[in-house]
Amino acid sequence: MAVQAVAKYIRVSPTKVRPVIDLIRGKRVQEALHILQFTKKAAAKPISKVVNSAVANAKQRGDIDVDTLYIKIICVDQGPVLKRFRPVPMGRAHPIRKRTSHIKVVLEEE
Repeated sequence: MAVQAVAKYIRVSPTKVRPVIDLIRGKRVQEALHILQFTKKAAAKPISKVVNSAVANAKQRGDIDVDTLYIKIICVDQGPVLKRFRPVPMGRAHPIRKRTSHIKVVLEEE
């Protein structure tokens, strides 16, 4: 039985999140959390929060053994882009695109 959790509007670019989720795709939950704990990327913290949320959802069900869970699907999609402008010389402005991410985790029993 699959359990999922979704985190939306995370203020990290999807291109920076994807290498981190590639590290844990297909791994057991405990192993994935250990990997994320020692990963020196800003995206590791929100990803570990989403994985912990999915584990909590599995505990809430009651009929799932939490020790046998593994990450079946983990994906990141692009959320809305916050558009800002920065002043530059000669009265001009350059755009700044602050990208957001939607992270989805699906866990399943082995």
